[in-house]
Amino acid sequence: MNEVAASKTVELRILRQDTPTSKPYWQHFRLPVHADDNVVSILHALREHPITSDGQRVDPVAFEHNCMEEVCGSCAMLINGRPKPSCSALIADLDQPIELQPLPKFPVVRDLMVDRTRLLNNLKRVKAWVRIDGPWDNHERAPRLSPKDWAANYLYSRCMSCGCCMAACPQFSNGAGDDKSFVGPAPLAQVRLMNAHPTGRTDKAERLHAIMSDGGLSDCGNAQNCVRVCPKEIPLTTAIGELGRQTTLQLLKDLFGAG
Repeated sequence: MNEVAASKTVELRILRQDTPTSKPYWQHFRLPVHADDNVVSILHALREHPITSDGQRVDPVAFEHNCMEEVCGSCAMLINGRPKPSCSALIADLDQPIELQPLPKFPVVRDLMVDRTRLLNNLKRVKAWVRIDGPWDNHERAPRLSPKDWAANYLYSRCMSCGCCMAACPQFSNGAGDDKSFVGPAPLAQVRLMNAHPTGRTDKAERLHAIMSDGGLSDCGNAQNCVRVCPKEIPLTTAIGELGRQTTLQLLKDLFGAG
């Protein structure tokens, strides 16, 4: 029988931080647990009764969540040392005490809430979208894809920008970051996805040039942590390998003036 199911309670160790610049500290809690509870539901229960194991009433723990279906990515945090969405982390599957920390590599806003602006800025940096304006938007019908290409692209379309892969990546820095810091695995995978899109290919060269610059593809150390922690099992290292071939071809085109 699982330890949680046997005890009917769950013990939490939560790394808290009151402001973005204050010093973090640990607090311990013990709460009743129900069958099929996940980390988010336990944090909701803690919000209603924020009392530590030694009986001290404290401010409720700040955290983020939205969809509760492992789609939005907002609830990702470090759970027992592993980055993962807390909505799909079942209490019964976790060793006690359950240790919760904010997602690494991103600035802490408060407690378990982090600022993912760096991820958004890196997606902008590599132009991870398909433009809908321009001469190609007057087609009578959408470009067609083979079932094989559709299936391959779908794997990458599941990314929910949770940041787990970035948190696990040793090349994605802890610092505030700038335009030259490593973009991270999630934006690179989106470059692969957008370059495979029939309309997105229009900006393929521009995206490749973005990841051929400082902080781009060559900064990947091939640690493969990203693919191990991705909750959607996206083949991130496969995408990085494909982009290596694409950037090589783009370099040859640039050298010989082929566009």
